[in-house]
This record gives sequence, C-alpha cells and structure tokens, in this order.
Amino acid sequence: MKNSSRSYDLLWLSIALLPLIGLSFMLSVPAQDYWWYLRLGKDIIEQGAVPLVDTMGYSRAGEPIFYQQWLSGIIFYLVYQTGAAPLTFLLRAVLIGITYGSIWSLMRSHIGTRTATILLIILGMATSNNWMIRPQLFAYPLFLLCLFAIYKWQKGNNRLLFLLPLSTFLWANLHGSFVLPFLLAGASLVFGATNIELKSKGFLSALRELGGSKKHQAMFLTILAMLIASLLNPHGFGVWQYLVFILNNPSDYLFSVEWRPPTNEGWQMNIFFAWMLAFPIAAAFSKQKLTWLEWILFLGFGWLALSGVRYVIWFMFLLAIFTAKLVSEWTNTYIDKPIENINPRINMAIAVMLLLLSLVFMPGIRDSWWDGAPDLYELTTTPVDAVEFLKTREDLPGKMWNDYAFGSYLEFALPSRPTWMDTRMYSFSLEQWQEYVRVTSGEGWQEMFDREGINLLLLSQAAQPNLIQAVSESPVWCEEYKDKYAFVFSRCEAK
Repeated sequence: MKNSSRSYDLLWLSIALLPLIGLSFMLSVPAQDYWWYLRLGKDIIEQGAVPLVDTMGYSRAGEPIFYQQWLSGIIFYLVYQTGAAPLTFLLRAVLIGITYGSIWSLMRSHIGTRTATILLIILGMATSNNWMIRPQLFAYPLFLLCLFAIYKWQKGNNRLLFLLPLSTFLWANLHGSFVLPFLLAGASLVFGATNIELKSKGFLSALRELGGSKKHQAMFLTILAMLIASLLNPHGFGVWQYLVFILNNPSDYLFSVEWRPPTNEGWQMNIFFAWMLAFPIAAAFSKQKLTWLEWILFLGFGWLALSGVRYVIWFMFLLAIFTAKLVSEWTNTYIDKPIENINPRINMAIAVMLLLLSLVFMPGIRDSWWDGAPDLYELTTTPVDAVEFLKTREDLPGKMWNDYAFGSYLEFALPSRPTWMDTRMYSFSLEQWQEYVRVTSGEGWQEMFDREGINLLLLSQAAQPNLIQAVSESPVWCEEYKDKYAFVFSRCEAK
C-alpha cells in the first residue's frame, strides 16, 4: 500500500511506539544477565584485553572461560558509567524503538498505517518479556536489518547485501545468536526464487536457473563474506566452537528456563500460541500468498520457537510481518481507507510530542511525579541493601556461598567477595549445578559448606526458603542481617 504522506506514517508509528517505549522504561532489570556484563566490560577496559580465565568467582578461579559477547559488556559498562540507570534504560528504549519501528516499516509495505500500528502493539506486548537488558537487545535491530536486505535482494536489488556481513561482524561480537543471519541468508540462497518463477518453471527448474543467475551468485558471495566477518573477533574461529558448546551444554538446558520449550502459561504465551495457530487459517483463506522463502522461514523459525523459549521472539517478528501480508487485502479495504485531508505540520507535531511523551516514564524523570514508580532493579535477584551491609562488614569471614542470581550483582557491586556461583550458566559444570540445587532445597548443605570451607552465606528469601529455615535452626550459624529479600549468615565459630 503506497504512502500518501510521510508525516501521516510518522504519526501512526509514534502511536505504536508510545506504549512500547513507555513500557520499556517501566520494566525492572533482573540481575541474571546484566551486572556480570558490567563487571566484564570494566575488566576489559582496565586490562585492555578480554579475560581468558575466570576472575569473578572462586569455585572456578583460574579456569578457562569464553566471553563471546565482550562488546556488549563494554557498551553496557560505558553507558552505566556515563549515565547510570537513566542512560541504561534509555539505551534499551532506543533499541526497542529501532527494532519495532523496523518491523512496522516492513509491515507497512503490505498494509496501511492503522493496521500496522495495531499489529505492532500486540506484537510488542506479547514479546516484552524478552526486553531484559542483556546482549540480545543489540541483536534485534541487526536481525531486522538482515531481513530488510534480503527482501530487497529478492526483488532484484543487490546493493544492500553488504548489510548482511556488516551485521554479522557486529553480531559475532555482541551476542551468541549470530548464526541467525546465516539461517536467513542460507534459506534465501535455496528458496529465494520468486513465486512467479516457481509457478512458471517449477521449483527444481527455477532452482537450477537461479543457481547460475547473478542474483544467486551475489547471495553466495555474501554468505562467504559473512563467514569471514564472523571471524573478525578476539577469538577468531573460537566463536563457532563456543556456539556448538552452548547448543550442547546440559547446564543450560536443565537449569535455564529460556532453553526449555514454551508452554501456554501467561497472557504473553497465550498470544503467541493463538497467533501461531491462527496464522495457517489466515494463509488458507487469504488471496495474498507467501513466497517459498517466507514459508521456509515460518517453518524453520517456528520449529525453533517451539523448541526453546529464547527463540520465540525471533519467530514472532517474522509472524507479524507475514501476517500483515496475508490480511492486507481485507484491512486495506475496511480499516486503512485513505483520508483526503492531511496536514503534515500537525501530524509531525503530534508525532514528536507522542515520542517525547514516552520519556516521562524514564528513570530520573518519572521520580519527580510518580511516587509509586517501579523499582529500577528486580530486588528479588538484586540484593542492594544486603550488599551495602556486607561492604560495611569486611570483618565477616569468607568464603561466601550465595544464591546464584545474587552472584551477578555481587560480582559488580562487591568484587572483593568472590562468588561461588552466578548466572553464567554455561561456565559451571552439570555436577556443580546439581549440588547447588540440592543445597538450595536444604539437602546436604552443612556437609557441603564444611567440605568447601564456607563461612559466610548470602541467601535469597524468594528462592531459598528451605535452606534459610534449616540454617536459622542450626547452632553453627549466626544471623548477621536480613531484609525482605535476603539473609546473611556467618559461621559462629569463625568470627
């Protein structure tokens, strides 16, 4: 659907982004994949190199470790050092705005502004549980950039293919999902023939002809450039070995929820499953037809989404764009009828006002008018007050055993107290995770603490109630501190 006014488009895009950016400002930061990245960024800047051995905890001190997402750590740390929480939250808002604005633009090539806005708001709400401040945030706009280049390539425009190796270069240093652009490009290489070619010549004939076309050759050379770009990192080919290791690491699959298949629990997953089930029905009745490439992407990323929660958001990006194509004829007739009178100045003014309005929810601004504003950090996993207490009690004995989620915050806020475990799931053995689960449930904890020489405990009220009760009832341990989120115990005889 052709656009009659850029200002009108911007107005509806701002309407779509206002609730999404506003929501991104209000989501608290969990400790899991944030604080230890700040520590990593700090260490890299101070040492001038990416660490090759573990220096954050004592249970694996000196053991080899691989930080593929080193660049994310540097960016997070520099942003935090420059503007603390307000600038950190603003960074997330900008990345969310770019990502979902790009999806809106891709949908807009099929449908009108109003339907694109409706679909984008639904998509944003359904995927907002993947907006944690973590390296994956940087990958979202890169994914859309690659998809945009592939759509242009499929229409005969090869000039933007350079975006694929450029994105791969950045991606391979930012997040472990850098294999995704290869999936997009590989599917395009095989299934990138247009539907017209397929209908007139058949799939095999079109594929054979495509193999000798300049279009096919350009994509093939692009994939080779992507492979080279993926090696431009401090670890070289090691990033691919890391990827294989992560995909086969039992600790992630057994103890991290995001690696498990999604279940239809919660309204966000309700939207995901309902949308996925409704999509084939819409495809069956729509006069618009998806290309072979789009169906392959739907099936491939759909399979990934059903195999692990962490893949759902990538699939939903594609699902929204494909849905826009399928419903375009109906929505362009009944919802997106063009309007005759458009005032570009008024549209631009309202659009800018709406985008600026979202800033009232940003930390540092909302505090001036919102007494009950959400906490900046998820305090059930970020023991701010308990750590402040520990900073004042250097006399308390070590070694310390901690809730694993607390470990991330400890490693940045209190590096003088090395951790036993943290949220770097891949860096700890299956046996260590199994022992952590047993101790957390209150089984064999005293024997383990004696064996490891543990003299100090930082425990989570939310995650370790059984262990807290057992330690509280033991004459061996003295309570040093407690609040609604954490307990601190020390071994009485060690003081």
